[in-house]
Amino acid sequence: MCTSTSTPSSGGLRQRIAVVTTAFSLLMFLILLLHTGKKININGFHMKRLISSAINDVLPSPHRKLLAPKSVDRPTRFWDDTNKCSESDLSVGQIPSAPLPSGIPTYTVEIVNVCSSGCDIAHIHLRCGWFSSAFPVDPILFKRIRFDDCVVNAGRILGNGESFTFQYANTYSYPLSISSMTCL
Repeated sequence: MCTSTSTPSSGGLRQRIAVVTTAFSLLMFLILLLHTGKKININGFHMKRLISSAINDVLPSPHRKLLAPKSVDRPTRFWDDTNKCSESDLSVGQIPSAPLPSGIPTYTVEIVNVCSSGCDIAHIHLRCGWFSSAFPVDPILFKRIRFDDCVVNAGRILGNGESFTFQYANTYSYPLSISSMTCL
């Protein structure tokens, strides 16, 4: 009868070393493949293209640029006594916030009156799609009236330089943009 002098722990250690060595060798092979610029064709499948696209999807590139739309509609500014402002005098921004304990993402929206001529703005309405939130948003701050029409600050005045914020929770952010307002 044959007996082995090796202990089970040394066999497990050998397996771990073999796995780590194999993983390291594969990683080095992939890195070498990326830097040589050669394509490997396996059953008609180009490995270089697959690896490059996977890395480019994960790693940010400092050379990426945002593309502007071909035609940008600029709001018309009126400088008479009755109309001193335009949509560009309101800044609507939103950023991701800490998620809810359930994991649902939250977003903080800030609306700022940036009117350079000192105007106050009221009756602010935003395009908001089918806006909804996993937790209630104060209807005085933001309320969906119907599809793609949400009223801000209950229609009250947002003075020059003033801002207000609110938060909502949803699996994705809603694109919010000015649909109408009244200059005071």
